[in-house]
Amino acid sequence: MTDEIQDWIERVSRLPVDGSPGQPDVCIIELGGTVGDIESMPFIEALRQFQFRVGSDNFCLIHVSLVPVVGAVGEQKTKPTQHSVQALRSAGLSPHMLACRSQAPLEQSVMDKLALFCHVTPDCILNLCDVSNIWHVPLVMQEQGGHLAIMRQLKLDFRKLELDSWAYRANKWDTVTEPVKIAIVGKYTGLGDSYLSVTKALMHSAISADRKLDIVWVEAGLLEDNTLADDPPGHAEAWAKVHNVDGILVPGGFGERGTEGKILAAKYARENQVPFLGICLGMQAAVIEYARSVLGMKNAHSTEMVPDCAEPAVIFMPEGSTTHMGGTMRLGSRRTIFQTQDCKAAKLYNSLPFIDERHRHRYEVNPDIVDRLEEAGCVFVGKDETNRRMEILELCDHPFFLATQYHPEYKSRPGRPSPPFMGLVLAASGQLDQYLTSDAISMRVNAPGGFLQSPLKALKGLTKKE
Repeated sequence: MTDEIQDWIERVSRLPVDGSPGQPDVCIIELGGTVGDIESMPFIEALRQFQFRVGSDNFCLIHVSLVPVVGAVGEQKTKPTQHSVQALRSAGLSPHMLACRSQAPLEQSVMDKLALFCHVTPDCILNLCDVSNIWHVPLVMQEQGGHLAIMRQLKLDFRKLELDSWAYRANKWDTVTEPVKIAIVGKYTGLGDSYLSVTKALMHSAISADRKLDIVWVEAGLLEDNTLADDPPGHAEAWAKVHNVDGILVPGGFGERGTEGKILAAKYARENQVPFLGICLGMQAAVIEYARSVLGMKNAHSTEMVPDCAEPAVIFMPEGSTTHMGGTMRLGSRRTIFQTQDCKAAKLYNSLPFIDERHRHRYEVNPDIVDRLEEAGCVFVGKDETNRRMEILELCDHPFFLATQYHPEYKSRPGRPSPPFMGLVLAASGQLDQYLTSDAISMRVNAPGGFLQSPLKALKGLTKKE
């Protein structure tokens, strides 16, 4: 088992993730969890062996630990870090650097104590105290010479880090004041981390659009008619939230609970010309709603929720085993081919003929009703190579109603926002038409993977350094 883990690390370490040729210089591995937990012990043992397999000059271990403040006196305690380092060293791993999380900056005496009792040099202790936004963290690490310590341990040529654009983004997030309200209608809203990729993608787009992101969480189940009798205040409050936002996003999910609420959210956005983005199940909800309301298929549904559905709008289309649950998912990067360039989706993707995006689903739009949907104005502008799987949906008579079967949030990055998310935020803030003009498109910069880098710089007149 430990050999397999080491082989896997070496294998993926040779694969570039940014589209550049050749092998990367460094592979970053995160071993999550707590030192001593039984779940992580095989991985700790694998890394213990791995440090000898690759040599000390090719292995840099950074231990992340919390330095809490205990008691009314406000003293910063180093004991948790000392004990976790002791447990790590007893497992055969000695950290080269410490990354210490704290609410306030660490006192110098605390850092000296950590260096003394954790067997690291003072210049190899990084203090990651709380900052106004997470984009400041690399800047804090740079100020403390973290990159120099890493390069020194790995015997890499010293080089200057160009973080001007990153610093500009971090500071900009703190100063932007004009809000854009986006409702996320889902069924896991009680735990925001369930939609972490979605919220990060919205952040990337909002900062590029010069807007302060205001996410409004809406429990999908509370929008449904049956909650009107069970929880009238909750039902009214949920709909009040939907009525008071600039855009609506329906993310992916599995299972029946909350599906009708997502369908109702899609209907509200369609009928009231509210910018809308549906992802995976969100796209399927939009298709079901359109089939019911426009095509007159009153019993339209997904066979995932209603296996014996009389009018299936979404059906089981496996990409693998039809009998074993683990092998039925359409998973990973797949190609989407644009059927036309005269659509918002293609323009957002910089008029590329095709894109490769990541998937994670088992059910698809029923190919048997696609012609009827498109004749009624629900157009699938992106399809797979077989024309059987619908990938991107747009409504012809709507300012912005876009849905994707794939998950665009997985490839969104700071400075390279996902095009569908960028479209939603721009439409919600009244900037989409300006953005989609031919002059703006011609000034965009292509980035690896078909993303758009700094998409509003050309329109805002920023300098190259910014």
